[in-house]
Amino acid sequence: MSRRRAHGPLLAVAVFGTLLAGCGIRATSVPVDAGEAPSRVACVRPDDSAPDGPGGREDDGAAPERSESGEAETGKKPSDRPGGAKGSQRDTARVYLVCGARVAPVERTVPVPEGRPAAARLPMARKLLAELRKEPESGEGRAGFETAVPDDLRVEAGAAGDPKEALRLSQPPGELRNFALAQIVCTFADTPVGDGDGGVTLGGPRPGGSAAATDADEPGEPSGPAAAAEDRGERTEGSERRAATEPLRRYECGDALRTEPEAARTAGTEV
Repeated sequence: MSRRRAHGPLLAVAVFGTLLAGCGIRATSVPVDAGEAPSRVACVRPDDSAPDGPGGREDDGAAPERSESGEAETGKKPSDRPGGAKGSQRDTARVYLVCGARVAPVERTVPVPEGRPAAARLPMARKLLAELRKEPESGEGRAGFETAVPDDLRVEAGAAGDPKEALRLSQPPGELRNFALAQIVCTFADTPVGDGDGGVTLGGPRPGGSAAATDADEPGEPSGPAAAAEDRGERTEGSERRAATEPLRRYECGDALRTEPEAARTAGTEV
């Protein structure tokens, strides 16, 4: 009698185990704490018309007017996209921010001049750098974007003897925080600030730390002697010495620079 009663529970256990296996669930004799569901940073602003694709570039779902300018062509690096075709005018620019373990572009309202006029290079660089220094907008922050560019970083024209397309930062590029250089290089190279071949030439502070009065054209920023004094106060003596001896370097927005935090230490080629 007792032996027959034991068959019932054993049969129920066997049937229940079979049902679990059929549902793709492996039976276990101990409780399992699976924890919370894994979260994924979207790296896409809620109001963006086209999401980021793999590697931080946009997919093919972009609006036609953006694809005509080369901005929505999947798989293309900034070096493949014109920084403003001759005879065209763009009202937005791609600004690269940090999201997860890479830099990815967002669009900001920054008028981009026609062609690649030399006179527009420095003003454009200042406007873009100002965008990079800003805290991400609310939608960008919710999507996981942030910036590594210091809020006291400045850009000025090259020193005497520098290539005409060179720009000088108030801090040596190799000393910037992780991904800050990638943000600057990828943003600049995608606009008329770049050299037209997908690159940008950057260096540290000018030897002597002087800046011309015409270099600062951002509203609300000090210019001339005041700007030079501010820059000198922000830089350490070690940075000034290294800036005087370190060569200019030409950078491109490559995969390593976009995805590897330490890549800035060895990025670029000496000019």
